[in-house]
Amino acid sequence: MRARTLPHSRSRSKRGKPFARKALAVAAVVSMGTGLLAGCADDGGDDGSGSSSGGEGKTTITLGLFGAFGYKEAGLYDEYEKLNPHIKIAENVVERNENYYPALLNHLTTNSGLQDIQAVEVGNITEIVNTQAGKLEDLSKAPGVKKSDWLDWKWQQATTKDGRTIGLGTDIGPMAICYRKDLFEKAGLPTDREEVGKLWEGDWAKLIEVGEDYQKKAPKGTTFMDSPGGLISAILSSEKERFYDSSGEIIYKTNPAVKRAFDLTAEAAEKGLVGAQTQFQPSWDQTIANSKFAAISCPPWMLGYIKGKSKPDAAGKWDVALAPKSGNWGGSFLTVPKNGKNVEEAKKLAAWLTAPEQQAKLFSVQGSFPSSPPAYTMSEVTGAKNDMTGDAPIGKIFAEAAKQIPLQVIGPKDQIIGQGLADNGVILVTKGKSPEEAWETATKTIDNNLDK
Repeated sequence: MRARTLPHSRSRSKRGKPFARKALAVAAVVSMGTGLLAGCADDGGDDGSGSSSGGEGKTTITLGLFGAFGYKEAGLYDEYEKLNPHIKIAENVVERNENYYPALLNHLTTNSGLQDIQAVEVGNITEIVNTQAGKLEDLSKAPGVKKSDWLDWKWQQATTKDGRTIGLGTDIGPMAICYRKDLFEKAGLPTDREEVGKLWEGDWAKLIEVGEDYQKKAPKGTTFMDSPGGLISAILSSEKERFYDSSGEIIYKTNPAVKRAFDLTAEAAEKGLVGAQTQFQPSWDQTIANSKFAAISCPPWMLGYIKGKSKPDAAGKWDVALAPKSGNWGGSFLTVPKNGKNVEEAKKLAAWLTAPEQQAKLFSVQGSFPSSPPAYTMSEVTGAKNDMTGDAPIGKIFAEAAKQIPLQVIGPKDQIIGQGLADNGVILVTKGKSPEEAWETATKTIDNNLDK
């Protein structure tokens, strides 16, 4: 998981914002098996200007990243340097995407100060494709790159209208629902993951109905789900069109799918089915530590966050079921600026880091789920386990979800809109506001932010 800014989203993504969160979460997360290190330190020997001298006749390839991509922690840099003795790799990491991305835009606009490889979070890829593609290499022609190694929708997200693919997909965030088996059992609900998934299969409204059943016999002091922000993020993650239409027009206020997601989440809040916390804030962290909710919207990286915030006795009490509808929350891309000092070597490294084999290794160490279908049959994915979910075949579950994710329309200000709906909208219903008042506040806040 990369809370990339979440602190996305490392899915890196970071953030205190539902749609930027993956980066946020990532920085705070603990990986699937071992502690996830938040890569905020410079790898040394680089002045941030893309130096090409690695000493001893070596070429230094620099990467600009945010959050915790995990390449160093997974040993991928060391492996690549052994395969290519003339190469040294240095990474420069900014913890939060909201600090990283404005600087990246400035560097691309001025065509200066760029690293050999620059990461781009999924929430920003459309703006990069639409406004900065001319500054970036077409990686569809990079050595070893095959379009079939990526999910179609992931490949298309970084592809221009004239067919240039300027970013190679790293991870994705296929949506599932993680739930506490012990709390479900106490509330009289089934605990088998297939039976649980059937309870809400095909309809997010059914998930709310399950929540109502849970609350009838809920263990004291618990709610069905963790937060309104997590719920609305999950529902919207499964929609093809959310905040923008295919022509690039902002439609969030008139799109029935957005209003349905808002109203359904508001209904859950009014009925007390969700906690009153904002995700990735200290008070929300405490609800994890103290087992205050029974279910949570759960891309793969969320498991790492849960592990990092839980008490030891929670290990093995969680399980994972498919979400009502498949969706995606998080993910990033690697791009190669045209004016880099080591363009050809950078393209080779970007292609290698995003190849199926390396994506599978990252998942086994970091929890970053591959955007490459060939990785789904590799042992690192098929045999993946998580301390929190015991023997649950998480790799197989998330792979099944990933294959059904729709190609979404992503706009340049998705993060602003998504955060507004969650943190300035549905959260207000848990604090006594009516759904109508919450919608009005959210849309006013969003429109004000969009006008800045």
